[in-house]
Amino acid sequence: MPPPPSKWKGRCELNGTACNNKLIGARTFNVAATAMNGTQNVPPIDEDGHGTHTSSTAAGAFVDYAEVLGNAKGTATGMAPLSHVAMYRVCFGDPCPEADILAALDAAVEDGVDIISISLGLSEPPPFYNDSTAIGAFAAIQKGIFVSCAGGNLGPSNSTIVNGAPWILTVGASTIDRTIVATAKLGNGEEFDGESVFQPSSFPSTLLPLAYAGKNGNQQSAVCANRSLSDTDFRGKVVLCERGGGIARIAKGDEVKRAGGAAMILMNDEISGFSLSADAHALPATHVSYAAGLKIKGYINSTATPTATILFKGTIIGNSLAPAVTSFSSRGPNLPSPGILKPDIIGPGSSILAAWPFPLDNSTDSKSTFNIMSGTSMACPHLSGIAALLKSSHPDWSPAAIKSAIMTSADTLNLEHTPIVDERNQPADLFATGSGHVNPSRANDPGLVYDIEPDDYIPYLCGLGYSNREIGYLAQRTIKCSETSSIPEAQLNYPSFSIALGSSQTFTRTVTNVGEAYSSYDVMVTAPEGVSVTIQPNKLNFSEINQKETYSVAFSRTDSADKTADYAQGSLAWVSAKHIVRSPILVKFV
Repeated sequence: MPPPPSKWKGRCELNGTACNNKLIGARTFNVAATAMNGTQNVPPIDEDGHGTHTSSTAAGAFVDYAEVLGNAKGTATGMAPLSHVAMYRVCFGDPCPEADILAALDAAVEDGVDIISISLGLSEPPPFYNDSTAIGAFAAIQKGIFVSCAGGNLGPSNSTIVNGAPWILTVGASTIDRTIVATAKLGNGEEFDGESVFQPSSFPSTLLPLAYAGKNGNQQSAVCANRSLSDTDFRGKVVLCERGGGIARIAKGDEVKRAGGAAMILMNDEISGFSLSADAHALPATHVSYAAGLKIKGYINSTATPTATILFKGTIIGNSLAPAVTSFSSRGPNLPSPGILKPDIIGPGSSILAAWPFPLDNSTDSKSTFNIMSGTSMACPHLSGIAALLKSSHPDWSPAAIKSAIMTSADTLNLEHTPIVDERNQPADLFATGSGHVNPSRANDPGLVYDIEPDDYIPYLCGLGYSNREIGYLAQRTIKCSETSSIPEAQLNYPSFSIALGSSQTFTRTVTNVGEAYSSYDVMVTAPEGVSVTIQPNKLNFSEINQKETYSVAFSRTDSADKTADYAQGSLAWVSAKHIVRSPILVKFV
């Protein structure tokens, strides 16, 4: 790695030579945490693995022979392996004080970072003027710094998305095409594929007694419920546990092991559907779908002597349904601003292998240890690293231009060339996918971008009905909405459309040519059901780089509109000989 750039003003608060030309900064921000719980003199060292995992995903170097407990073997690398990394520690248990988060954001801006990756968020989205991440991110984009944030892990319920300010890239989570297969085999011969990264070679393939740790009312039995109780009913057996109850997946396995269980089959709850995770369980285990779990329960109820075992099949590449939206990935609508479609994008966030600060197998060699984790925390740094690559390739692009390039070039089809599905294996809606799944190579050459200057957000914020003082918190200067224009949310020059449609409405967009100097684009519209979409003009012609052209989009309801439907979705794309610049359209009927 070369030395840090000359603009770098950060520092390393680690002792000795822990920082280097790769890790160029490490700082702790815990003034608020100290006031809340007495946390003092804490160094910026990762104690739970989350920060190591996310930062290596964004910018980790190439490491050969990576693996987790013998699975997912290969060469590991972050998205931007030649980027420098600066770490800012703001969490010291739960919660992570917003004041410390904001202090770290301000420090990162002053230190001279180019990309900020934030894999944390509140459980509910406040108004932007009361959201420290949104406030700090607004200061960052005014300095040309790109900000990428995790969208939250409260899916699949709607209206759970967080970090949804339009100047932030809000990232949802998708699956990858690698599975680490552990198959539950029943005494009747049925087999159900699940996942687990812990796959002991010594586990016998012979059938063992199978028991269901059933529910008593709304409470699951002590086994699977993270309550340390001895229960001889489960000793030496394969135990079927149900996911949920506020108990983590791995914790359920810990309890089964304490009770003497030989193995665990963890079935999804209904809302998690087909979304699975490859976890480092404490005992032989497999995580299966809700549908598979119901069949296993049915088998248990059908015989007096149910039996089962787990067949470990290792790493398999080529799941044709990938990428799919994971069940935990938070969904829109974006409550603080429904006129801005969120998430913006989805990226890999399920069973992601990345660096870990300590070995999982009690090995003393911790020079290159890894773990597998799932969450929008894992998806966010994928996009942060991709943004770093785009920033390097196009140093003149603004944060909004980088975001537009990522969004308008996204994939909407999976590996089998059918629409991306959700945890139900049904086509995912725009509240789950946003613009679609990131396609980095296409984002590097998007053709057109929807650019937004920082000051362009002020009329948008005025249109949200925020007071001058509230907008001043974000802008960090005096704002008077009476002296500036006020625009509706959908009028912001955003790369997607989210419309509340009663009477007919018209909005404009301006695109900037970042492709070939001489190029021509025709419009292609897939109108939402029950909506008429009219584009003027329907052709855009460019003769130079960075030339701007404006078009209008008129939306109106048609007689064919489903009177019972709340939402409809479609898309608008500008198509040239080389590029497709696609924007999703979401319509809420009011």
